Amino acid sequence: MPQPPEKSQVILVTGAAGGIGAAIAELAIARGHRVMLTDVDEGAVLTRARALGERAAAHALDIRSPADWSSAFDATRARFGTVDVLVNNAGVIHTGHARDLRPQQHRDIVEINLLGTITGVCTAVEHMTAQGHGHIVTVCSMTSFLPLPGYATYGGTKHGLRAFHHSVAIEERDGPLDFTIVHPPSTRTGMLDREMADPTSAIAFAEKSHAPERIAEAVVDALVTKPVEVVFPPFAGRFQRVVGVFPRLMRRVIPLVEAKGRRQRARLRAAQGIPAEN
Repeated sequence: MPQPPEKSQVILVTGAAGGIGAAIAELAIARGHRVMLTDVDEGAVLTRARALGERAAAHALDIRSPADWSSAFDATRARFGTVDVLVNNAGVIHTGHARDLRPQQHRDIVEINLLGTITGVCTAVEHMTAQGHGHIVTVCSMTSFLPLPGYATYGGTKHGLRAFHHSVAIEERDGPLDFTIVHPPSTRTGMLDREMADPTSAIAFAEKSHAPERIAEAVVDALVTKPVEVVFPPFAGRFQRVVGVFPRLMRRVIPLVEAKGRRQRARLRAAQGIPAEN
């Protein structure tokens, strides 16, 4: 059993009905924190919170809505007295080559992953500055460092989110807030299940995927240590962060990694009894 942190905190987690968000909420509660779970799926997030006990509560939140953000902060304060930490975790993905996605799919990714999180950060900065403390933790992606085929718009939002997060942290450097950004790799959630069905997202299977509980541990640890940036896994993540700044190199390397992903994806599909693709 993990040891409790030095100080119990109140945490608002987005996208907490399942996947990484649910794992973050569960681990945070196990370590003595109180958590407001939020999600656009109200029924699912209420069910999840009830299963976690009295230290958990739930609230519907469409992160695209400024009104929903204000309501979520108000509900958290009404239940727990404050919001010490915001964990921006909610996101959406549509895989496929950019030319094949519908315009609405591109807009969905941008409006949720980037603009929705921007709205949340701005809301948190206002509320937390007024109360004199706060910690904003953004769950981003290793795709914020890499150009990946099949993930052009998704990766674009993650590149933009990383730039936005660090820029706001610099702008608020003289204020009372802390900022952390965490970059998970391929994670075994519903998103990865959908990627299994899409051959254009084969690169997601080039490396080992990780359980959401592993990512949750990195996030919840960061509530205490407050690092500026976390890449995961530590060594491979640091390597990818460095090589990702060389576009000519990436144009040569990424196709090789994609081919490896196709082979690994085919093996995984065969192991699951999924028929081979033509």
